[in-house]
Amino acid sequence: MAKKNVTFFCKECGYESTGWMGKCPGCGSFNTFTESTSVTGSGKPSNTKSDSPAFKASSYSWTDRRETVRLNEAGKEDYVRLSTGIDQLDVLFGGGITDGSVTLLGGEPGIGKSTILLQLANSFEGGDILYVSGEESPAQIKMRADRLNVSGERIIICAQTCFEVIAEELSKTKPSLCIIDSIQTLYSESVNGTPGSVSQAREVTAGLIRIAKTNGLPIILVGHVTKDGAIAGPKTLEHMVDTVLYFEGDNTDAYRILRSVKNRFGRSGELAFFEMTQQGLRSVDSSSALLISGRPLEAPGSAITSAMEGARALTIEIQALAADTCYGTPQRMTSGPDRSRTSMLLAVAEQQFKLNLNTKDVFINVIGGLRITDPACDLALIVAVVSSARGLPINPDTMILGEVGLTGELRPVSSLNLRIEEAGRLGIRNIVLPSSCKNAVKKTGDMEFFFLDNVSEAADVLFS
Repeated sequence: MAKKNVTFFCKECGYESTGWMGKCPGCGSFNTFTESTSVTGSGKPSNTKSDSPAFKASSYSWTDRRETVRLNEAGKEDYVRLSTGIDQLDVLFGGGITDGSVTLLGGEPGIGKSTILLQLANSFEGGDILYVSGEESPAQIKMRADRLNVSGERIIICAQTCFEVIAEELSKTKPSLCIIDSIQTLYSESVNGTPGSVSQAREVTAGLIRIAKTNGLPIILVGHVTKDGAIAGPKTLEHMVDTVLYFEGDNTDAYRILRSVKNRFGRSGELAFFEMTQQGLRSVDSSSALLISGRPLEAPGSAITSAMEGARALTIEIQALAADTCYGTPQRMTSGPDRSRTSMLLAVAEQQFKLNLNTKDVFINVIGGLRITDPACDLALIVAVVSSARGLPINPDTMILGEVGLTGELRPVSSLNLRIEEAGRLGIRNIVLPSSCKNAVKKTGDMEFFFLDNVSEAADVLFS
């Protein structure tokens, strides 16, 4: 006799439970559990190991290699890379999309995920592209393609969400690239649960990866994100795929940042800058000039520094605002820097400069929506706060570099000369550095260098 199974899953992260819970243990969200019903015990048993997509995927493959070899006998496999036709994307992928690779692309709703993939499909140098859409009809995709001036001669639209149907279509069309928009809409008939649940997302992704690896077929998956910015579903999805790309920035802003978080075929941490136009996303080459363009001169609270993103040195502007608080507990808001590290740096600034920050709200912002984790930006953040709290502007055309310790000492900076070269290209002539970097500096042009031992010395140099 058929038995009805009732489970509950979180709409934010996909966490599954046998009963309803007010707070999700996975992501901490409240009132996000919804009911999912499945029927078992009738017909062929489902959700068995041999029926799961991860094991059945080989039946849709054109080749299947199962030999095991020793590492010293493995030799070198020549991976074929195909250009996306977009230079910025080629850099993110490490020189082009690799055959058999699986990429996961995440980002906020409306930030441009479907747009950039449709442009990629139009400029991809391979053959036919299978575009699997579980969210839009072919007519809707055609409307966007017309707006973006995308030719549809090589793009095949498959408006299906069943894994088995998609696998059959891949076997029949034999595309050079497959785009899945999105992985949370797919389901398998052999797995219990609704589309987007943990079990469905994990098994369907495993099946697609096996198809990609056994056939040398590159696949790009679109992933929904939670309100915290993480890709919805189990974290294991990011471990399974070869490349993880994240869109950063506000979807209401004209500029978008695409970051390579993980890449097994290239360097992780690379960035690509795009501008949203009526014709879609356009690559922006002068990224550093974009991040500091329009900055205020002789304005308190603005500091220029450099952050390493992959192999690139990005010149960025950090802005700080220290204002008298209206609340019993002062606010600490950050957009870009890590909030915990910012709290530590504010404590160091209070200890060194006696700014009385316990009566002030402090707001920190990195222009362009960029998220930074480079400790070389510590000194610039502290100086920006001191500048705002005291109402003193920082000397113009000055780049500030240095990692700050708890006692206020300045630590050395990595990739120093790359940052200096980028600063010189943008016309910056004054560089503030830790004294420990004196021997590593290659002085070029008419740049002037100021070497400091601790944070307290920065006020004498920058506000004089």
